[in-house]
Amino acid sequence: MIKKVLIPLAQGFEELEFIGISDVLKRASVLSDNLEIYISSLNKEFIVSGAHGIQIKADFILDDIEDKEFDAIALAGGFEGMSNLKTNTTILNIIKKLNSNGKIIGAICASPIVLNEAGVLKGEFTCYPGCEKMLNGVWVNKAVCVNKNIITSAGPATAVLFGLELVKALCGEEIYEVLYKAMLVPLLKSIN
Repeated sequence: MIKKVLIPLAQGFEELEFIGISDVLKRASVLSDNLEIYISSLNKEFIVSGAHGIQIKADFILDDIEDKEFDAIALAGGFEGMSNLKTNTTILNIIKKLNSNGKIIGAICASPIVLNEAGVLKGEFTCYPGCEKMLNGVWVNKAVCVNKNIITSAGPATAVLFGLELVKALCGEEIYEVLYKAMLVPLLKSIN
C-alpha cells in the first residue's frame, strides 16, 4: 500500500527545515516504492517564499488535494510559516483526522504550536526553545522526540535527523539505516 505524505508549504516557512524534511523523504521514496510525497502550497500560488527569501515551487495546491487520504504530515517551522499553518482550517482538520487514525504527524521548530492548536499535542514533545510556553504536554530538550504517532524536532540543525525519524516511522528500520549511513550522519558524532 502506498503511503502518502503531505508537506505543506506556508509563506514564511523555515527553508532549511523544509529542505531537510522533503529531501530525506524524497530519498526514501526512491528506495521504497510505497511512498509518495505531496509538497503543497497553502494558497493558490505554486511559488512560496521562505523566512529568508528563498522561494520554493510546490507540486500541488492544497485545495486540489485536501480530500486525499494522507498517511502522514510533516510541518516545517519558521514563525510566519507556523502562523500561517495554525490558522489554516484545512491543515488543522488533516492533522485531527491523521491523529484520530493513529497516522504520523511531524512538526519541527515552532510548528508544534500548530499541533497544539489542532488539539493533538500531549505528552513529551520538543520544539525550538521558547516556543514551548503555553503548550500542552511536556517539553524535552532533544533534537527529535517520538511520542507514539507524533514526531517533533527542535529546529534547523535537526531537520535531517527529523526527516530520518519520519522515514523510520513510514518505511521501517532498513531504509532508515541505508539513508542514515548514505547521508553521513555518523560523522556528526565526531564533531567536537
